[in-house]
Amino acid sequence: DWCISRQLWWGHRIPAYFITVKGEKEVDDSCDDYWVSALSEQEAIIKACKKLNLPAERIHLRQDEDVLDTWFSSALFPFSVFGWPSQTQDLKNFYPGNLLETGYDILFFWVARMVFFGQKLTGQLPFKEVYLHSVVRDAHGRKMSKSLGNVIDPLDVIRGTSLLELFNKLGFGNLDANEIARAEKGLRHDYPDGIPECGTDALRFALCAYTGQGRDVNLDVLRVEGYRHFCNKIWNAFKFTLMTLGNTFIPVDRFHLFGVERVVDLWILSRLSACVKAADEGFSQYDFSKVTTACFSFWLYEFCDVYLESVKPVMQCGDDLLIDCCRQILYFVMDTALRLISPFMPFITEELWQRLPSLAHVQRSESICVAKYPTPKEYCWENVDAERQISLAMSIVRSTRAVRADYNLTPKVRTKLFITPVDDAVADDIRQCEDLIATLSLSSNVEQLSSTIFPAGCATYPIGSKCNIHVLLQGLIDINLEVSKLTSRREKLINQLDAFKKVMTTVDYEEKVPKQVKESNITKEAELKSELTHIEESISALVGMLENTERHL
Repeated sequence: DWCISRQLWWGHRIPAYFITVKGEKEVDDSCDDYWVSALSEQEAIIKACKKLNLPAERIHLRQDEDVLDTWFSSALFPFSVFGWPSQTQDLKNFYPGNLLETGYDILFFWVARMVFFGQKLTGQLPFKEVYLHSVVRDAHGRKMSKSLGNVIDPLDVIRGTSLLELFNKLGFGNLDANEIARAEKGLRHDYPDGIPECGTDALRFALCAYTGQGRDVNLDVLRVEGYRHFCNKIWNAFKFTLMTLGNTFIPVDRFHLFGVERVVDLWILSRLSACVKAADEGFSQYDFSKVTTACFSFWLYEFCDVYLESVKPVMQCGDDLLIDCCRQILYFVMDTALRLISPFMPFITEELWQRLPSLAHVQRSESICVAKYPTPKEYCWENVDAERQISLAMSIVRSTRAVRADYNLTPKVRTKLFITPVDDAVADDIRQCEDLIATLSLSSNVEQLSSTIFPAGCATYPIGSKCNIHVLLQGLIDINLEVSKLTSRREKLINQLDAFKKVMTTVDYEEKVPKQVKESNITKEAELKSELTHIEESISALVGMLENTERHL
């Protein structure tokens, strides 16, 4: 049995009325014969008169003081919100629905009862599918609970708050002094500087990205803050786009290729098509983390890190046809990318989308939230060749950057880059991307070598089985000094590792040393070994570079 009454001061009062007959002794309210249920008091009077065969003047009604169980009221929601039991136009238009989104923890309490009530009272199921989202927990995986004091108010994440304000909120509950002290300790550990302002879009995006974790989400505010920085990245990318388009730019009504595209132009269109396809698949499967991952990777690692950087030198090249081609592609990609991510970041995308130049002869939607969402049928720009070529180019760029980082070269220092490809096909792929490689790797120029002989003073690294790169460092670093510094550091690391080994092999180490200390020692030892390996590789490379220089001399 389901007890549907609750003794609470809030909720929907039970629509049941106890009848008292004026002039007669009041009967006990446990007598079912003196109860009627009705949608209103007027309807209840009519029912009471008919039930007791008395005139209305002799009837007095008292409505039950109890309220309906929350799940009883909620079970009526899918159709009562549209005016049921009246057969309103809204009820005809919007009931039944297609999808219900809820948490798995109330599957029985709410979902099942909506199904019962919908089938019984309307003859139809209230929805066809149910999407069960994750339950948000704190960063440690604990269920948010008032007694633990670990409940995170979404508004605090959106607007930001201080640690003191978090403490003050604990006092509004019914926690005792010991529980408040424990909760304050937890808050001080998790949010020593309070909660930073993250914004609505960042929180919304983070929660959708978290759905890939399964049934539980361990909410880490630092990750939400990371998505706030992502919002800043989108804003800055848009600002650069508007600056590059200029005040007189007019986008074409229907995007098409111009015939002068660079490899990187074809590549960004191919990657955009892949992102649209991933978003379409993700939404159709309710895999929202797949969509957020695709959008995040495209915006950050492909559009911002690669394509926007490749556009900068084009604007100075003097080729008007190529410049206009890049601007049209830039507009097309920006418009699509904003619409792709808008369901997760509606506020920033609306603000930016409204600032995009309007099409010449096509009426655009009033808002991005009602604009057509990109579909794979419209984005057939896949290009296997361009993706292969840019993939190789980016491998070269990453390795060149790693060399520069190893020797602490600043961005102002431009290095010469020599490449020895394994065959003509690889050489042709590299030739198509030389300008992009030079731009992204901060190289003064890129030159392919037809033989294995390369200039003296180069740091050499293999790029898989495709080619070798040679970064000219001669005159930029003192090789002997670098070897001396690295050798000194290596000796210190060896001594530290010997000390760790001595401590970890002492008698009774396993029995007496706390588990946390042992785990910390293992982690530190692994870090020292990793650094030692890297230093030895660097010394070996420098010695090889020195020997190569001496041979050329």
